[in-house]
Amino acid sequence: MKGYIEEVSKEGFEEWVAMGLELWPDNTAEGLAVEFKNLLESAKEKAYLYKVNNKYVGFINISLRNDYVEGSVSSPVGYVEGIYIKEDYRKMGIAKLLVEKGEKWAKGKGCSQMASDIEAHNTICYDFHLNIGFKEANRLICFIKDID
Repeated sequence: MKGYIEEVSKEGFEEWVAMGLELWPDNTAEGLAVEFKNLLESAKEKAYLYKVNNKYVGFINISLRNDYVEGSVSSPVGYVEGIYIKEDYRKMGIAKLLVEKGEKWAKGKGCSQMASDIEAHNTICYDFHLNIGFKEANRLICFIKDID
């Protein structure tokens, strides 16, 4: 199946937000649209869509992080903020192509490393990262507590 990668533009914006809601269902369409609009206006962030037969089937959001990134030895570090492929299009190499596109963008911004994170229970995402060349840098459990 042949497809191609394109930068997010007005044409694919709504589909990008819809897929974003599938990845991050705790968000609202309105809130995610504002966040994604800000991403498009940022020099430190980039988003790409993957299109097959005039249908958007996946995306990647990438950023440059200048703060410490677990396991990194350089700065800035390219960071996979989110990657999503619709279920019918998974295991076809699309996510790997999107990550490679993100790596190329990050390298052009002075990065020599890419980083990413996943939720501990997400074994599918864990295996994907290992399969495309990421190494586990550390395990981290975060806590939060509301205070009065």
